Amino acid sequence: MEANLIDLNHYAVKATLKTLLQDKTTKKNIIWATTSYADKGPEYQDTKQIQIGLLTGLNPIDLQPRVLKSLEEQQSRTKSKAEVFTPGFIINNMNNYLDEDWFGYKDVFNKENDKSWITNEEPIQFGDKKWQDYIKSTRLEITCGEAPYLVSRYDASTGKLIEPPTHRIGLLDRKLRVINENVNDREEWFKWVEWAYKSIYGYEFQGDSLLIGRINLLMTFVDNVEFKWNEQPTTKELNSIANIIAWNLFQMDGLTDTVPLGVPQPDYEELTIFDLLGESEEKEQQIAPKCKIKDWRSNKSVTFEDLKRGR
Repeated sequence: MEANLIDLNHYAVKATLKTLLQDKTTKKNIIWATTSYADKGPEYQDTKQIQIGLLTGLNPIDLQPRVLKSLEEQQSRTKSKAEVFTPGFIINNMNNYLDEDWFGYKDVFNKENDKSWITNEEPIQFGDKKWQDYIKSTRLEITCGEAPYLVSRYDASTGKLIEPPTHRIGLLDRKLRVINENVNDREEWFKWVEWAYKSIYGYEFQGDSLLIGRINLLMTFVDNVEFKWNEQPTTKELNSIANIIAWNLFQMDGLTDTVPLGVPQPDYEELTIFDLLGESEEKEQQIAPKCKIKDWRSNKSVTFEDLKRGR
């Protein structure tokens, strides 16, 4: 098990953290939506926005995946929000089934081997289909947590890193492998990588898990730039990918298709004399907005609810 799977001081995370915290629906930051850190102070309450200073300031929280959390906290989060982790071999089995349906044959990317897998080292064969269509095919991971079905930097059940990127089994990992095998021009490569990121979506209730998922997608990009080109991504590339991630991995209550827990609360709220005396009228609760996502083909934002209903 790796000791530090999520590194907020990594150059790529530091360069894009402001974007990775964005909620494109509310135009504010994503909220905690968990009581795991509530004992640290009022700014850590579940309805409060996650601020950069709370993550990297003088008293930063230890933002790590579920597998590195204490057993007591894991049990608490399972009880309160049904948070669980899925072993890598099960994720691989389910993703393999999706690819078998799309490609029309089995064992496209790997062959399952008990509770592991053996990677197919040969270039992926598409037959009568085009690899470009596979890159643009849309995928959604519901209640995505740390997004293990999309990217598998590490096994969510063991915390063990999966290297090299060609051995990973996430839906986005597979798209990136196909691009790496078929494109050898750097500019053209990045164009198709952007399309790969635009084609995968996920939503999550708890803000810390969502941020971890977003960081996992960002670091997957970094890993593939280094693997394919033996260099670091540019700041422009990082910002572009981070913006796509902020749109496509969004915070939502899956039962209502809205932002969790209503409208995000501001960091500080001015109190009147009537508030202090307990004589203020009860504030009308604002209705939580329906979550918006990006339709990249039309370059327009739509509500997730309308998309579900085919509007």
